[in-house]
Amino acid sequence: MELGLAGKRALVTGSTAGIGFAIAKGLAAEGASVVLTGRAQSTVGAALKRLKDAVPDGNVTGIASDCATAAGAKAVFAQVPALDILVNNLGIYGRKAAFEITDAEWQHFFETNVMSGVRFARHYAPGMAKRGWGRVVFVSSESALNIPKEMIHYGMTKTAQLAISRGMAMELAGTGVTVNALLPGPTHTETTDKLRAERAKSQGISVAEIEAAFFRDFRPTSLIRRFTTADEVAALGVYLCSEAASGTSGAAMRVDGGVVNQIM
Repeated sequence: MELGLAGKRALVTGSTAGIGFAIAKGLAAEGASVVLTGRAQSTVGAALKRLKDAVPDGNVTGIASDCATAAGAKAVFAQVPALDILVNNLGIYGRKAAFEITDAEWQHFFETNVMSGVRFARHYAPGMAKRGWGRVVFVSSESALNIPKEMIHYGMTKTAQLAISRGMAMELAGTGVTVNALLPGPTHTETTDKLRAERAKSQGISVAEIEAAFFRDFRPTSLIRRFTTADEVAALGVYLCSEAASGTSGAAMRVDGGVVNQIM
């Protein structure tokens, strides 16, 4: 399938590892020029090296900036004034009992997971509309629909992303710009793999046992009964960024391994 991404300008926030990196790699492989972002120059540099090793002919650059803040976003805008494709991937998560989550933690999750995407879309989408083509993707989660009791502050932000992406798609109706949400499920990333390894070690059991317990206790509705890979998630993300996805806007597209127990 021809995705029509050659020569498109793309930026993926929070893309030095995990799903963001995998989407950036997929876009670069399809011929888009891609900007990575991360908070530290060291991690951005390492990610650029990995990406250039994976896609030797890729046109990739990186910016070190804290995209969760208004100041960090402005620093990126100054260096990249216009785009064709924006992937709002930046996000944080963490387990905590509902009534132990502080005001500061609620605010931090909202600023990072929600407002970062709002700021970036607000800056770039109007220019896309003027030019008559653009793609905006919010990387949400199956937790937007299945609020996880062990991290409801995270689930709240993912649900918010669905509302924002749908609303922005309506605002951009007829402009040639599509806005969609991508809903991964439990996914293998560098960070999640490290956390599971640490839990396994602390409990004196294997990682396989930790993963089996996760699907038994927290995601029993999973149909594939395993973690997806970041590349599996990225395949749908790259498609949503493409010319081939021109008929899809305002949608919440799941690549969750069947965790969400509903048809729509």
